[in-house]
Amino acid sequence: MSLTATAKAGPRPSGNGPGPGPDGGRAAALRRTWRKASPYAYIAPFFTLFLAFGLFPLLYTAFVSLYRVELQTSGEMEWRGLANYTALFTDEYFWISLRNTFTIGVLSTVPQLAMALGLAHLLNYKLRGRTFIRTAILLPYATSVAAATLVFAQLFGRDFGLINYVIGLVGFDPVDWQTGTVASQIAVSSIVVWRWTGYNALIYLAGMQSIPHELYEAAEMDGASRWRQFLHVTLPGLRPTIVFTVIISTIGATQLFGEPLLFEGSISGGISHQYQTLGLYMYEQGWGFFHLGRAAAIAWVMFVLIVVLVGVNALLVRRRARKEAGR
Repeated sequence: MSLTATAKAGPRPSGNGPGPGPDGGRAAALRRTWRKASPYAYIAPFFTLFLAFGLFPLLYTAFVSLYRVELQTSGEMEWRGLANYTALFTDEYFWISLRNTFTIGVLSTVPQLAMALGLAHLLNYKLRGRTFIRTAILLPYATSVAAATLVFAQLFGRDFGLINYVIGLVGFDPVDWQTGTVASQIAVSSIVVWRWTGYNALIYLAGMQSIPHELYEAAEMDGASRWRQFLHVTLPGLRPTIVFTVIISTIGATQLFGEPLLFEGSISGGISHQYQTLGLYMYEQGWGFFHLGRAAAIAWVMFVLIVVLVGVNALLVRRRARKEAGR
């Protein structure tokens, strides 16, 4: 190239020369800022709702539990410290409701999960009308708790209930399902079992379908019956799902409220508190006796109880996993 052409072309821009103009630099800075902030912006709605409707009510309930607050004069708060908790632990009805919560929880959770596991095992095989059956077993879960409890209250009626009619045909005396302690707890537990068995069965069915089919084929080639396949293939593969349902059922049993409230329509859980749960006891203290401070203390006791039960369950599962890994 000649010197004349080089002179006409002018000097070439250097790599160290000035960058884009001020508008371009500002746009690039905004893009970099958005790339860094966009993940937080996407999750901000969840945390905003959680802070407003989850964490704040929880902390405010703990704050209220340290005061004497009455429903009629909720604006007047008198400092009590831990007096609400000490009064709670010296109340015999608190211990009755705690015992009832445990017994109703066992009576409802154990049969519920066992029946759900059996139903899921049957639905895991090729059956006619499987889609219809899967939809049908979810109907109790979709039914309103009020409607279901009112129907069961009629079924367990002492004088004209269908359950006592069938018992009479067998030759036994009628049972007072609403007055007897064990009988009323069985009646309330049956409502919970009826409503949640289908829901847990579908969860188990989803877990069973994620188990590799090759394991069943290998077990069948080894001569294992369906029962042995269930014990040695299905149950080990379902262990995480079973742990999940046990935890969720434990939380639900601790918070049980609608079924015992509507079974007889009494916030005291029967004339002798024979099926009053912790949730019903909290409602009675807060909206029956207007002691909001004590009701807040009960809510926090329930929260701590749930955390302890879930922690114990997780500890047992981890210990069992370590034993099996050491074999």
